[in-house]
Amino acid sequence: MSAWFTKNLGDAMLAGEALAQLEALFLSTYGRSGDSGQMAIFVRHESEGRLHCELKAYFPPAAIALAKTVDADPCARPSRDGLSLLAGPENAWHAYFPD
Repeated sequence: MSAWFTKNLGDAMLAGEALAQLEALFLSTYGRSGDSGQMAIFVRHESEGRLHCELKAYFPPAAIALAKTVDADPCARPSRDGLSLLAGPENAWHAYFPD
């Protein structure tokens, strides 16, 4: 199975600029919908037991070039629970989370 990648964007309350930059980078790299409909960035607020949550971006295997550009770390495929699609086509949900 191909690796996913993750990038911690820090405190969710302060991540607006990082999100905007990530979305702009996605659009300049892949265009509005991604090359194959599998280019996407997913995000989720995660607290891991701490008081404040952090915002993490998840890059599927097809977006490896973008993940490497932002120095994202390899990770397992995230669960769909709590994920949002930041950039990419809606059919990316079905491509990566067919359940």
